[in-house]
Amino acid sequence: MKRFARLEQIRRMDPFGEASEIYRLTAAYEFPWDFTRALELALYRTYAVPSIGRLLAETAELTGRSQKRYDDTSLLLDAVVEHGFGSEQGRTAIRRINQMHRSYDISNDDMRYVLCTFVVMPKRWIDAYGWRRLSRHEIVASAVHYGTLGRHMGIKGVPESYEDFEACLDAYEEAHFAWDEGARRVSDATIDLMASWYPRSLAPLLRTSTLALLDESLLQAFRYPAPSATTRALVRRAVRARGRVVRLLPPRRAPHYARQNWEIKGYPDGYRLEELGTNPVPGVSGCPVRHIDRSAAE
Repeated sequence: MKRFARLEQIRRMDPFGEASEIYRLTAAYEFPWDFTRALELALYRTYAVPSIGRLLAETAELTGRSQKRYDDTSLLLDAVVEHGFGSEQGRTAIRRINQMHRSYDISNDDMRYVLCTFVVMPKRWIDAYGWRRLSRHEIVASAVHYGTLGRHMGIKGVPESYEDFEACLDAYEEAHFAWDEGARRVSDATIDLMASWYPRSLAPLLRTSTLALLDESLLQAFRYPAPSATTRALVRRAVRARGRVVRLLPPRRAPHYARQNWEIKGYPDGYRLEELGTNPVPGVSGCPVRHIDRSAAE
């Protein structure tokens, strides 16, 4: 198979009718490492919205159980990618996601913003660091795939196009990024988690490298000192160099899914999708807010 053969295949497909299959080919064959990094960054930047970061701090899902939260989020989202929306696995994953979200007071605007990060951040990351840029077919397919996920999650006002997703993300961040003490704790815990995957002696270097990949708005929201221009340039050039090396390699012949990532460490003996995530009891366990049964109240 030639290096660009799969891209040629994607360009022959319908980015609307075959959106999820195009997204699977792109994420699992063309850019598995890049999508993993980009989706990590997508979820990470949501902490800079205080209503999101504060909730995660109050539930301790990312400060006390960082690895489990990372594993469960990756596995549930990727089950939909690997198996499709209509599969038993896909329906189970979405059901678990919805069960957990219904236990918290999360605004529709926050949910929609998180969805936007899944669409926008992979494109921005790959444009900057990937072995090639995403094609228009792949960009459209990503927006359609996550638009479908958003509707399965009951999110209202889901953007219709990539450009709409991007505009929604940028406007939301400009309006809502701000300092929050709890969100900073969640950020620190996440960076510590990523450093824990490597030898302890590398932790300071990894922390500096992570900060060098963050944009100014994130650094300011979390009140991190900005890395020097030299450090930032060196780190970003190194990641770009990786992309240039990958371009010279033969294309991947087998898919690589999140469940195969070595960073997934919490389930050495396997897992069941229906058992992933938390089972919060409002006001008692895993959820800081006791909810009112609105149907009963009405």
